[in-house]
Amino acid sequence: MSYRLGLTGSIGMGKSTTAAMFRDLGHPVWDADEAVHRLYAPGGAAVEPIRAAFPGCISAGGVDRGLLKQALAADPGALARLEAIVHPLVAADRAAFIAAHASAPLVVLDIPLLFETGRDPSLDGVAVVSTDAETQRARVLARPGMTAQMLDMILSRQMPDAEKRARADWVIPTDDLPTTRQAVLSLIEDIRSHA
Repeated sequence: MSYRLGLTGSIGMGKSTTAAMFRDLGHPVWDADEAVHRLYAPGGAAVEPIRAAFPGCISAGGVDRGLLKQALAADPGALARLEAIVHPLVAADRAAFIAAHASAPLVVLDIPLLFETGRDPSLDGVAVVSTDAETQRARVLARPGMTAQMLDMILSRQMPDAEKRARADWVIPTDDLPTTRQAVLSLIEDIRSHA
């Protein structure tokens, strides 16, 4: 059975880059954000339930994220209804991925809000990617369309980095690529040596 590693970290901490390193080393990586995109795409499992719960939020056969965001902003109870639809579908997608890679020694589960949504008891360990706040802000503010106000709002909804690091089994520093890669290799070796 695979070792199931949760990979998480706040915005701008380098999680996508770190996940790609695991993938490049031959370890299957499940991405929660990609799963939601698949579920929202035309023919995705979330389209019809969302159409029923949020009429007018479907366009071109898929969920229109902009219209859905407007619907959520207009109704305080809407987010809980959406989560009740999407969370079980995401969990089923993750379970299918784990089952499909049962023979892999390590399966990485890239879950941005892992601690915020409650740590999944099926995980064997959690790695948090982290860098200093100044580097984090610079990375995020370099993204197209991002503003300091938007970043502050996102950070207000995420658990503080120090708390994530305290809860993690491993912390992967993402200050530069060589450091991150060495931390990933060390983590993999650590898991292998305890298997």
